Amino acid sequence: MADILIIEDHPANADLLTYLLGVWGHDCRVAADAEAGWQAALARRPDLILCDIQLPGMSGDAFVRAARAEPRLADVPIVALTAFAMLGDRERLLAEGFDDYLAKPIEPEGFVERIGMHLGRARRPSAAPPVPHTAPAVEPRASAIVRERVLVVDDVADNLSIVTSCLTPLGYRVRTAATVEQGIALAREEVPDLIISDVGMGTGSGFDFIRQVKDDARLRGVPFVFITSTRWEQSARLRALQLGAVRYLLRPIDSRVLLAEVEAVLG
Repeated sequence: MADILIIEDHPANADLLTYLLGVWGHDCRVAADAEAGWQAALARRPDLILCDIQLPGMSGDAFVRAARAEPRLADVPIVALTAFAMLGDRERLLAEGFDDYLAKPIEPEGFVERIGMHLGRARRPSAAPPVPHTAPAVEPRASAIVRERVLVVDDVADNLSIVTSCLTPLGYRVRTAATVEQGIALAREEVPDLIISDVGMGTGSGFDFIRQVKDDARLRGVPFVFITSTRWEQSARLRALQLGAVRYLLRPIDSRVLLAEVEAVLG
């Protein structure tokens, strides 16, 4: 497990990075600006820093220059993050003192391996890649090999990104849909091994979706998991289970817990 400091002023971006890195057991701290990041880094030296370039107050460029001049932080790997990729930016950022450059939005596939490459420079390499710590403990099993197909339906783009970022690095083939209609069309086009669906959506609902799934002979055997941030009442949970759902999960949910639930359902 590595101690990773994320300096990012957009909470959604910070949440996605924390979620993805947390899957692999890394401990993430978040600072909303460079000044707070500087204090956090000095208070406890991190194994790696992910730093946005466009920050309020001190910029990411100024932060990395200061870090390279500070003996306590001079050899800490620092990776730049930016949504405004321009020709020549990579070379300029490396010259400033960054160890690498990643453009946003982050692509989940390969992200953990890219970060691991820099962690190896700051820490002794471990004998095996880190695995998520779950409660109950569940290790990534054959999913990374057999690549189960997971359909995720949610009308909030950030929710889709979070689940995708959690599952994709472990080898799951994730398809996403923003509406019930899109979800049922994708399910019929290619039968998934698991369906994860929001409950309340702008058009239709997760309850409408599961009814259509269970009414379809080809789909009714597919495990169906609900995840919601709004329908916490016991009556909604009971209704979901009566309709055939195998899990009813509540947001916010830790990435390790979500993975444990997915592994349990598919296992």
